[in-house]
Amino acid sequence: MGFIAWIILGLLVGVIAKWLMPGQDGGGFFMTIILGIIGALVGGYISSFFGFGSVDGFNIGSLVIAVLGAMLVLFIYRKIKS
Repeated sequence: MGFIAWIILGLLVGVIAKWLMPGQDGGGFFMTIILGIIGALVGGYISSFFGFGSVDGFNIGSLVIAVLGAMLVLFIYRKIKS
């Protein structure tokens, strides 16, 4: 995927992850994008490691993997922050 596609996917995934796990995170727009991109990378790595697939474009499977990865990153971020 291209650079712009990763930013768009990151924003979408970050928003969904923050919507599913509400809380006082702060950071705003750019942190949401970064959360989504890192979550997609983490989710893709973990799912590839266990043989469930990877984040390879805009499809439902990639979106689910990326959102789960973003939720994991958000959970870890909140544990470290508090």
